[in-house]
Amino acid sequence: MRRSIVFCFFAAFGGWVFGYDIGYISGCLIMPNFVEHMGQQGADGLYYLSAQRQSIITSLLSAGTFFGALLQTLTSDRLGRRGSIIFWSTIFTVGIVIQTSSFGIAQLTVGRCIAGFGVGALSAIVPLYIGEAAPKKLRGSLLVLYQVQIASGLFLAYIIDLGTHHLSSPASWRIPISLQLIWGVLLILGALALPESPRLLLGKGREQEAISAIARLNDAKVEDSVVAETMEELEDAIREENEGGKASWLECFSTRSAMWKRTMNGMMIQFLQQLNGQNFYYYYGPVFFEAAGTSLSSYSIQAILGGISLACVIPAMWTIENVGRRKSLLIGALAQAACAIIAGLVGHFYTAAPGVSASTKQLGGNILIAFAVIHVSCFSLFWGPTPWVLLGETFPLRVRPKCIALGSATNWFWNFMLSYFSPLIANDIGPLILLIFFGCLIFAFFYVFFFIPETKGISLEEVDELYRSSTPPWKSASWRPASHRASLDAIGRDRRISETTVVGSSTEKPKRDGEGEPQVQAERAEPGLEPGRIEAGMNPVQQGRKNRGPLNIVH
Repeated sequence: MRRSIVFCFFAAFGGWVFGYDIGYISGCLIMPNFVEHMGQQGADGLYYLSAQRQSIITSLLSAGTFFGALLQTLTSDRLGRRGSIIFWSTIFTVGIVIQTSSFGIAQLTVGRCIAGFGVGALSAIVPLYIGEAAPKKLRGSLLVLYQVQIASGLFLAYIIDLGTHHLSSPASWRIPISLQLIWGVLLILGALALPESPRLLLGKGREQEAISAIARLNDAKVEDSVVAETMEELEDAIREENEGGKASWLECFSTRSAMWKRTMNGMMIQFLQQLNGQNFYYYYGPVFFEAAGTSLSSYSIQAILGGISLACVIPAMWTIENVGRRKSLLIGALAQAACAIIAGLVGHFYTAAPGVSASTKQLGGNILIAFAVIHVSCFSLFWGPTPWVLLGETFPLRVRPKCIALGSATNWFWNFMLSYFSPLIANDIGPLILLIFFGCLIFAFFYVFFFIPETKGISLEEVDELYRSSTPPWKSASWRPASHRASLDAIGRDRRISETTVVGSSTEKPKRDGEGEPQVQAERAEPGLEPGRIEAGMNPVQQGRKNRGPLNIVH
């Protein structure tokens, strides 16, 4: 298990890249030297960044991420999950080089768009890899690592901005940008040490490599029973998936195994995550809080928000498996909705209304900050990690890259819409923009209740069975896979046989050693093999393969 955690930690570093980029650009928007280089000169001779330019600078990364999330489907199977992480990390690094050397808004936005291709692709590949590589008992917690890395990158970016914003030279913003070169190189080097996804290897017919990968991920030897059990689960799932031939994009919306419902859930949960309202604080917090007239500096507030985000996302590694996916989303939606409506109304009447005194405005600003902190805390604990967990564990292998790409692309499309239009809307209605997020969060609560099933504690293959069973989502927490029910039935039968033997032992005639046993053994043994016996020269995986028959591979 330790190796799984280490491998998934390195893979999740793609989230660090995303989080850092969100964090550093928000602080740069109010750095005087950055405004001078990227802004325009007013009639008074001073430079300023219009709402339009702020939108362009922040949203061009999201435009790139949208296409990157879709384009990764061309590499995730051809290059493998590991090879794709390396490829797109390289694309991201090229974008950072262009940004670091920028001397105008055109070069900066081009660099952000190119870097966005890498960030968007990684946002799809990382949950894909972790979902396939992690043991099912740890899958939810390890998928949360992606959000932990996002929060870590975000917090570091705020600290870097806090430390460099006082510089009057271009170093004030070039340093935060150029540090991303380190993250890109670390991600490339870390990916070189990752084992490939065993599901992908087995799907391509590379059985021995799949066995080795499973053994590495589980800290086991190839002869261990856990390797054989995992191989059996994967082979059964791949055999069933391959019956329909090669998957197409249309299959993501087919009725087979309720794929249309699963794809819609993946896209909707990502859409609703973006309209939680937290990214409004992340992207435009400094500008927003500066206008609210708060007593703390905008950079200090951002650093506080980043620290809170990181502190609250770490417990999510426990809540995701113990509270569950559904409850996390339901609790988070209600808590964030309360914060959004209070912050929106207080901000409007106490900071943005005409004729408000300086003391009242400061009080309103402080209340706004308090509920912004609670809002971001609830997001980090509930709605930040959970959608990525669901995205990584909802889809079958044959269409998983395509479905995850659609979910990630949905996330980035609405991230683009939010980052582009938020400053324009806030410029018109001010803090009342938070009421829009309030409405979205109320809708999110009802959508989760009626459409999102609970998937904690079951394997990726059992998720298929859950959706095929048509169990109502509000009853899914008590659902059990057929294998679990069969095990309980077998235990019940054994108990009844045992009780019958004990009750009848006084009247039955004593039997000689071995008498009556062959019939029982014949009923319980697999065809062609005595119970517990492995043929000479075979390990458990090979014996299981022989018993089940050959695996047909669809390329």
